[in-house]
Amino acid sequence: MKKIALLLFLLNSAFLFAQKEVSGLVKDKSGNPLPGVNIVEKGTSNGVSTDFEGSFRIKVKEGATLVFSYVGFTTVEKTASGDKINIVLSENDGQVLNDVVVVGSRNAKRTVVNSAVPIDVINVKDVTTQSGKIEINQLLQYVAPSFNANKQSGSDGADHVDPASLRGMGPDQTLVLINGKRRHQSSLINLFGTRGRGNTGTDLNAIPAASIKRIEILRDGASAQYGSDAIAGVINIVTNDNVDELTGSVTYGVFNTHAKGEFLPGTPNTKGFRLDQNGNGNSYGKDQDFDGGSVRVAANYGTGIGSKGGYVNVTGEFLNKNKTLRPAYDFRKGFGDAEMTGVNLFANLAIPISDKTEFYAFGGSNFRDTDAYAFTRNDGERVVESVYPGGYTPRITSKINDNSIAAGIRTESSGGWKFDLSNTFGKNKFQYDIKGTINASLEEKSPHEFDAGGHSLLQNTTNFDISKNYESVLSGLNIAFGAEFRVEQFEIFAGEEGSYATYDTDGKPITDPTTQSAPIDPVTGEPRPGGSQGFPGYSPANEVNKDRTNFSLYTDAELDVTEAWMVSGALRFENYSDFGSTLNGKLASRLKITDHINARGSISTGFRAPSLAQIYYNLRFTNFNASGATEVLLAPNDSPVTRAFGIEKLNEEKAVNASLGFTASFGDFTATVDGYYIKVKDRIVLTGYFDASSLNLGVSEAQFFANGVDTSTHGLDLVFSWKKTFDFGQFGATLVGNINDMKIDKVKNGTLDEAIFFGKREKAFLLASAPDNKFGLNLTYAKNKFDAGLAFTRFSKVVLVDYADEDDVYNPRLITDLTVGYQFTKSLKLTLGSNNLFNVYPTKQDEQGNTEAGGYWDAVQMGFSGAYYYARLGFNF
Repeated sequence: MKKIALLLFLLNSAFLFAQKEVSGLVKDKSGNPLPGVNIVEKGTSNGVSTDFEGSFRIKVKEGATLVFSYVGFTTVEKTASGDKINIVLSENDGQVLNDVVVVGSRNAKRTVVNSAVPIDVINVKDVTTQSGKIEINQLLQYVAPSFNANKQSGSDGADHVDPASLRGMGPDQTLVLINGKRRHQSSLINLFGTRGRGNTGTDLNAIPAASIKRIEILRDGASAQYGSDAIAGVINIVTNDNVDELTGSVTYGVFNTHAKGEFLPGTPNTKGFRLDQNGNGNSYGKDQDFDGGSVRVAANYGTGIGSKGGYVNVTGEFLNKNKTLRPAYDFRKGFGDAEMTGVNLFANLAIPISDKTEFYAFGGSNFRDTDAYAFTRNDGERVVESVYPGGYTPRITSKINDNSIAAGIRTESSGGWKFDLSNTFGKNKFQYDIKGTINASLEEKSPHEFDAGGHSLLQNTTNFDISKNYESVLSGLNIAFGAEFRVEQFEIFAGEEGSYATYDTDGKPITDPTTQSAPIDPVTGEPRPGGSQGFPGYSPANEVNKDRTNFSLYTDAELDVTEAWMVSGALRFENYSDFGSTLNGKLASRLKITDHINARGSISTGFRAPSLAQIYYNLRFTNFNASGATEVLLAPNDSPVTRAFGIEKLNEEKAVNASLGFTASFGDFTATVDGYYIKVKDRIVLTGYFDASSLNLGVSEAQFFANGVDTSTHGLDLVFSWKKTFDFGQFGATLVGNINDMKIDKVKNGTLDEAIFFGKREKAFLLASAPDNKFGLNLTYAKNKFDAGLAFTRFSKVVLVDYADEDDVYNPRLITDLTVGYQFTKSLKLTLGSNNLFNVYPTKQDEQGNTEAGGYWDAVQMGFSGAYYYARLGFNF
């Protein structure tokens, strides 16, 4: 047995050493880089695709022949005789491939370079190997011009799912696709001081980065093409399809706890203090110089199926991240990033049935166990002194399950018609457990942990798409049409009784307030509140199980009038079972001014249907501000309470989008500049708190979802990229930028007081979702086995309004990231680096305890955990 093992080892070693790595560039005859070119080692299933800049890297056998093929271009074969190969492809009249997905067009010949709308193509493998970011939202925050996302603290479920947005719109105004198929949203709705307050969104972090080949970001309104949610644009995630290659990495990183001397007043030490979690935030543990330690292990492997190009590609990812604890006011001890343990699995496969027909499927499962700080309870604020002397910090822990599966068949007829029939299923579920808490009405008898219930969202989408390209019509005509049927279901399920009930002095649930009363708080003189503090449980009265259906029809066409001029149009009809129908259209055009410069523009209408969560979500909770604690009812949109305040039934948001820009490509330099205008009517927002003490609801205040404001946004996206190879190494420089200006045109408060309906504070949260600008400069260098990256990101000023009705001004900040890597062997690479190298923090606010989450800072663009240092070992076999 030992001899056999030794023989296998030697044979495997011989095979590995017989391989070589080849890299290079692929361009068209005008010198424009070609992204998505398929490169295959002839006679094998070993292959890769070029990135946005036309670059590729592949391991092949000595003397192998590489086959370069691309939609609309002549196939080229080249022997891999050296380490560098540069290829120029010529356009032809035939179609040789149809596996390149470019969002924003259903024309298989359309590329990023000649599209009529702005599209970013991000090669995730390159980004993840040259960055310490370990989640998709973090990656995109620093490489996509108008993408914004940040970590939260003290914001309930938003601590566990980062709200993300494009062009300053809401998280639910960006549509997410996986391999061109609609992705389900999260069941979480953002309620407190977060980006996207009052919105639902898609949980991008539920998709493992190691499973992704590239991310395509369409920065243009696309409701007429893809349906609801695409007001700001579309993010399409294309998953890996490579085979015979095992890739992955092990990453470890920590945060620096030294927040430039701004530490908690009165603590027994001056740096890196820890909350003793077993003491529920009421005692201090051992000093630490570093916290938030994270470990990420990821692996991806693909293997061929059959002899006709079939494959299955599988990804596994494990992530464990500890809490960070940052300076907080003396009575608010718990503030920082959440703790998380997560497991991610994803698979992608395709099996040819015949020469022109294949079955495909992809999907995955994500599980996260999280633990986040709630708002700290101080003396006299829902505290039972004998249980938590001096106050305490409840913790919101949640178990998040996110599952999806898509399957379909695509084929092409002898006449050139392409057919694609698919079904996509997805479900997101949140289960809350509240720890280190108390039901104050039970006093000393109260448990300290409760099952608080949760919520889920299910979505099932069936698509039938048809398209054909007519090469003989002028310079080319592509037509497409199809239908979609979607079912959505939203559910709220109750927790255990103690998480939501209020108990009387005998320890019995209060069912009749006229004969039963809760114990009196000796500090406030008021009856003690019920329910778990930090996050109240959902009761049977909150339970919801609602569904709806949607049917849509669409058609679009692209006509190359000449080789220089292209026009396109789209029309889409949608009918929802709960609010009716909508019709939207889009026109776009691209004009080739010279061989190197294109002008482009579009105009469209758009819409976003109110989410089921916005219609039916309801909850009773305790709100903390500078005046103390109050009980609040968030009433569902269809309730008598909502109608009593004059809030009308939710309708769709309606939008008008326009963009105008140009692209330029001169050898090693490319540039895109795109201006945009987005007008949205009837945006759904979460109102402020209205006095409800006279309604006998058992609460002091009430709030609602409403079609409350109209907004208009003007902006400019910039992307400049340069890469060149010299004898002494390869240099690259990319400048991305976004300039954005959102205005609230109208508040639709009806007869209600505008200052309460959508006042200064609520307006500030909405406008903070659209920061004035963001600029990033990314510099790279590579030579032989060494590479390095230096990135500068400038975040603009953000202004929020705190609980004292005062402006919290967060001044601009410049963040520096550094990474260096060395390829020790063909299979192993070590990377060291730092995100936020100089440990920059947001502007510190006053010490009156009025920020949303109770720390020195709110959740703004750059985050609040300081410098992050990491090491990563990457492998490739």
